[in-house]
Amino acid sequence: MNSQTTTAATTLAASKTRTAPPRATAREWAGLSVLALALLLLAVDATVLDLAVPAISADLAPTTPQLLWIIDVYSFVLAGLLVVMGNLGDRIGRRRLLLIGAVGFGLASAVAAWAVSPEMLIAARVLQGVAGATLMPATLGLIRSMFLDPRQRTVAIAVWSAMAGGGAAAGPLLGGWLLEHYWWGSVFLVNLPVMLVLVALGPVLIPESRDPNPGRFDLPSAALSMLALVPIVYAVKEAAAHGPSAALVVVGAVGVLSGVLFVRRQRRLAHPMLDLKLFALPRFRTAVVTNLLAVFALAGVLFFGSQYLQLVLGKSPLQAGLLLLPGLAATVVASLAAAWLVRYYRPGAVLAGALVTAASGAVLFLWLSPDVATSTVPFVLGFLGIGAGVGVALTVSSDLVVSSAPVERAGAAAAVSETAYETGIALGVALLGSVVMAIFRNGLDLSQVPGDSAGAASESLGAATEFARQLPDAAAETFLVSVHEAFVSGIHLAAMGTASVLLIAAWVAFRLRATQS
Repeated sequence: MNSQTTTAATTLAASKTRTAPPRATAREWAGLSVLALALLLLAVDATVLDLAVPAISADLAPTTPQLLWIIDVYSFVLAGLLVVMGNLGDRIGRRRLLLIGAVGFGLASAVAAWAVSPEMLIAARVLQGVAGATLMPATLGLIRSMFLDPRQRTVAIAVWSAMAGGGAAAGPLLGGWLLEHYWWGSVFLVNLPVMLVLVALGPVLIPESRDPNPGRFDLPSAALSMLALVPIVYAVKEAAAHGPSAALVVVGAVGVLSGVLFVRRQRRLAHPMLDLKLFALPRFRTAVVTNLLAVFALAGVLFFGSQYLQLVLGKSPLQAGLLLLPGLAATVVASLAAAWLVRYYRPGAVLAGALVTAASGAVLFLWLSPDVATSTVPFVLGFLGIGAGVGVALTVSSDLVVSSAPVERAGAAAAVSETAYETGIALGVALLGSVVMAIFRNGLDLSQVPGDSAGAASESLGAATEFARQLPDAAAETFLVSVHEAFVSGIHLAAMGTASVLLIAAWVAFRLRATQS
């Protein structure tokens, strides 16, 4: 009997050994540091350019449309190519695509740094967008294939998410320091050493992975995915900046139509570029939605929050960056803490709690006013809550997305997560920005403003602040009071909308618990 018991126990142990996923070794963790470095750089690059805009304007003298393209074309191209590049990485190899993208991003950064005309800088930003689209899904897809143990994978994705938050926090501070000591092109040259490290260590530390049976690469699907995403992102951003128009409605309609055609084509293909069956999985569907809405809240608050700190409370760019830093740091810490939380609580409950925390932070913005003395603490605490909630939500949602997909489709699944991320940024800036600006324009007191200048004075918070300097002191003071109060009223409405959206998302995430074992 004892012999039989021992044999049975040995057989059971051997069975568990065969079925348990292999744990990552030191090589995989070292490879994660290289992947995290690439993501950190992309996150820094997304925010570092904003501070360089005045210097670029003074040096290259771009027109207003050219300046907008310099800032926005990167995100347009990036959003449009994420699904295509994620799918391409599944076919040719994710590490190979990562290294190609790293070289391309480095070269494009060098061209941008030494651009001698607005057209040259726009072209370089396009190339950066193309290269960035290869890097983002490749990093998350490689994590899925390198870390097969679920607990280790959650930790790895937490590090990945923390790098995104850390890069967003470091961007303004790094950019401010570089611009104080060097010319504007230096904000692009910081990319080169990081890319050299990635190209040197990537082949050694990162194992190659791909789909062994990818099927045919479908060019019409690739074209339709770009025609769906780029026009929609463009229409949303332009509507936020300049208001809706018939032309933007047409552009948006082209994107929606292309999206419908893309979905119909994916349903017919034996090897679709985007496996729509993934959206039938509650975990995958909920993760994508919460990812989008969490970033929606963070991007919107960063958009109007930075303007509020500088143009309403009168903070310098460095002071504004320091006030934003606790919330951005909370995003990093919370991203790492998420890996611990999901060990003890179900992902749906963790997601719901994170979104409620972010909603509570948004509610604190209702206490903001034009008064520095009473508004600084509510702003810092409110953004701290949003940052912490979003950090946890991004980690958990990204983990759910890549865990729901089979390993061979990791790149395509990661591309869906990144597309939700980029779409959330665009919608957060556009929709919340539009709400703030609509209330702002309707609340302005233009009685002291000449009729022919009313349009220019109410175009934006910055334009109104600049216009006030041209008025006599008494009129300028009255006008600025209405400017600040109108902008704060817009923030209050946007904060209520943000909190409502996050609470709805929290309810959806909490319901996910019922579908989990």
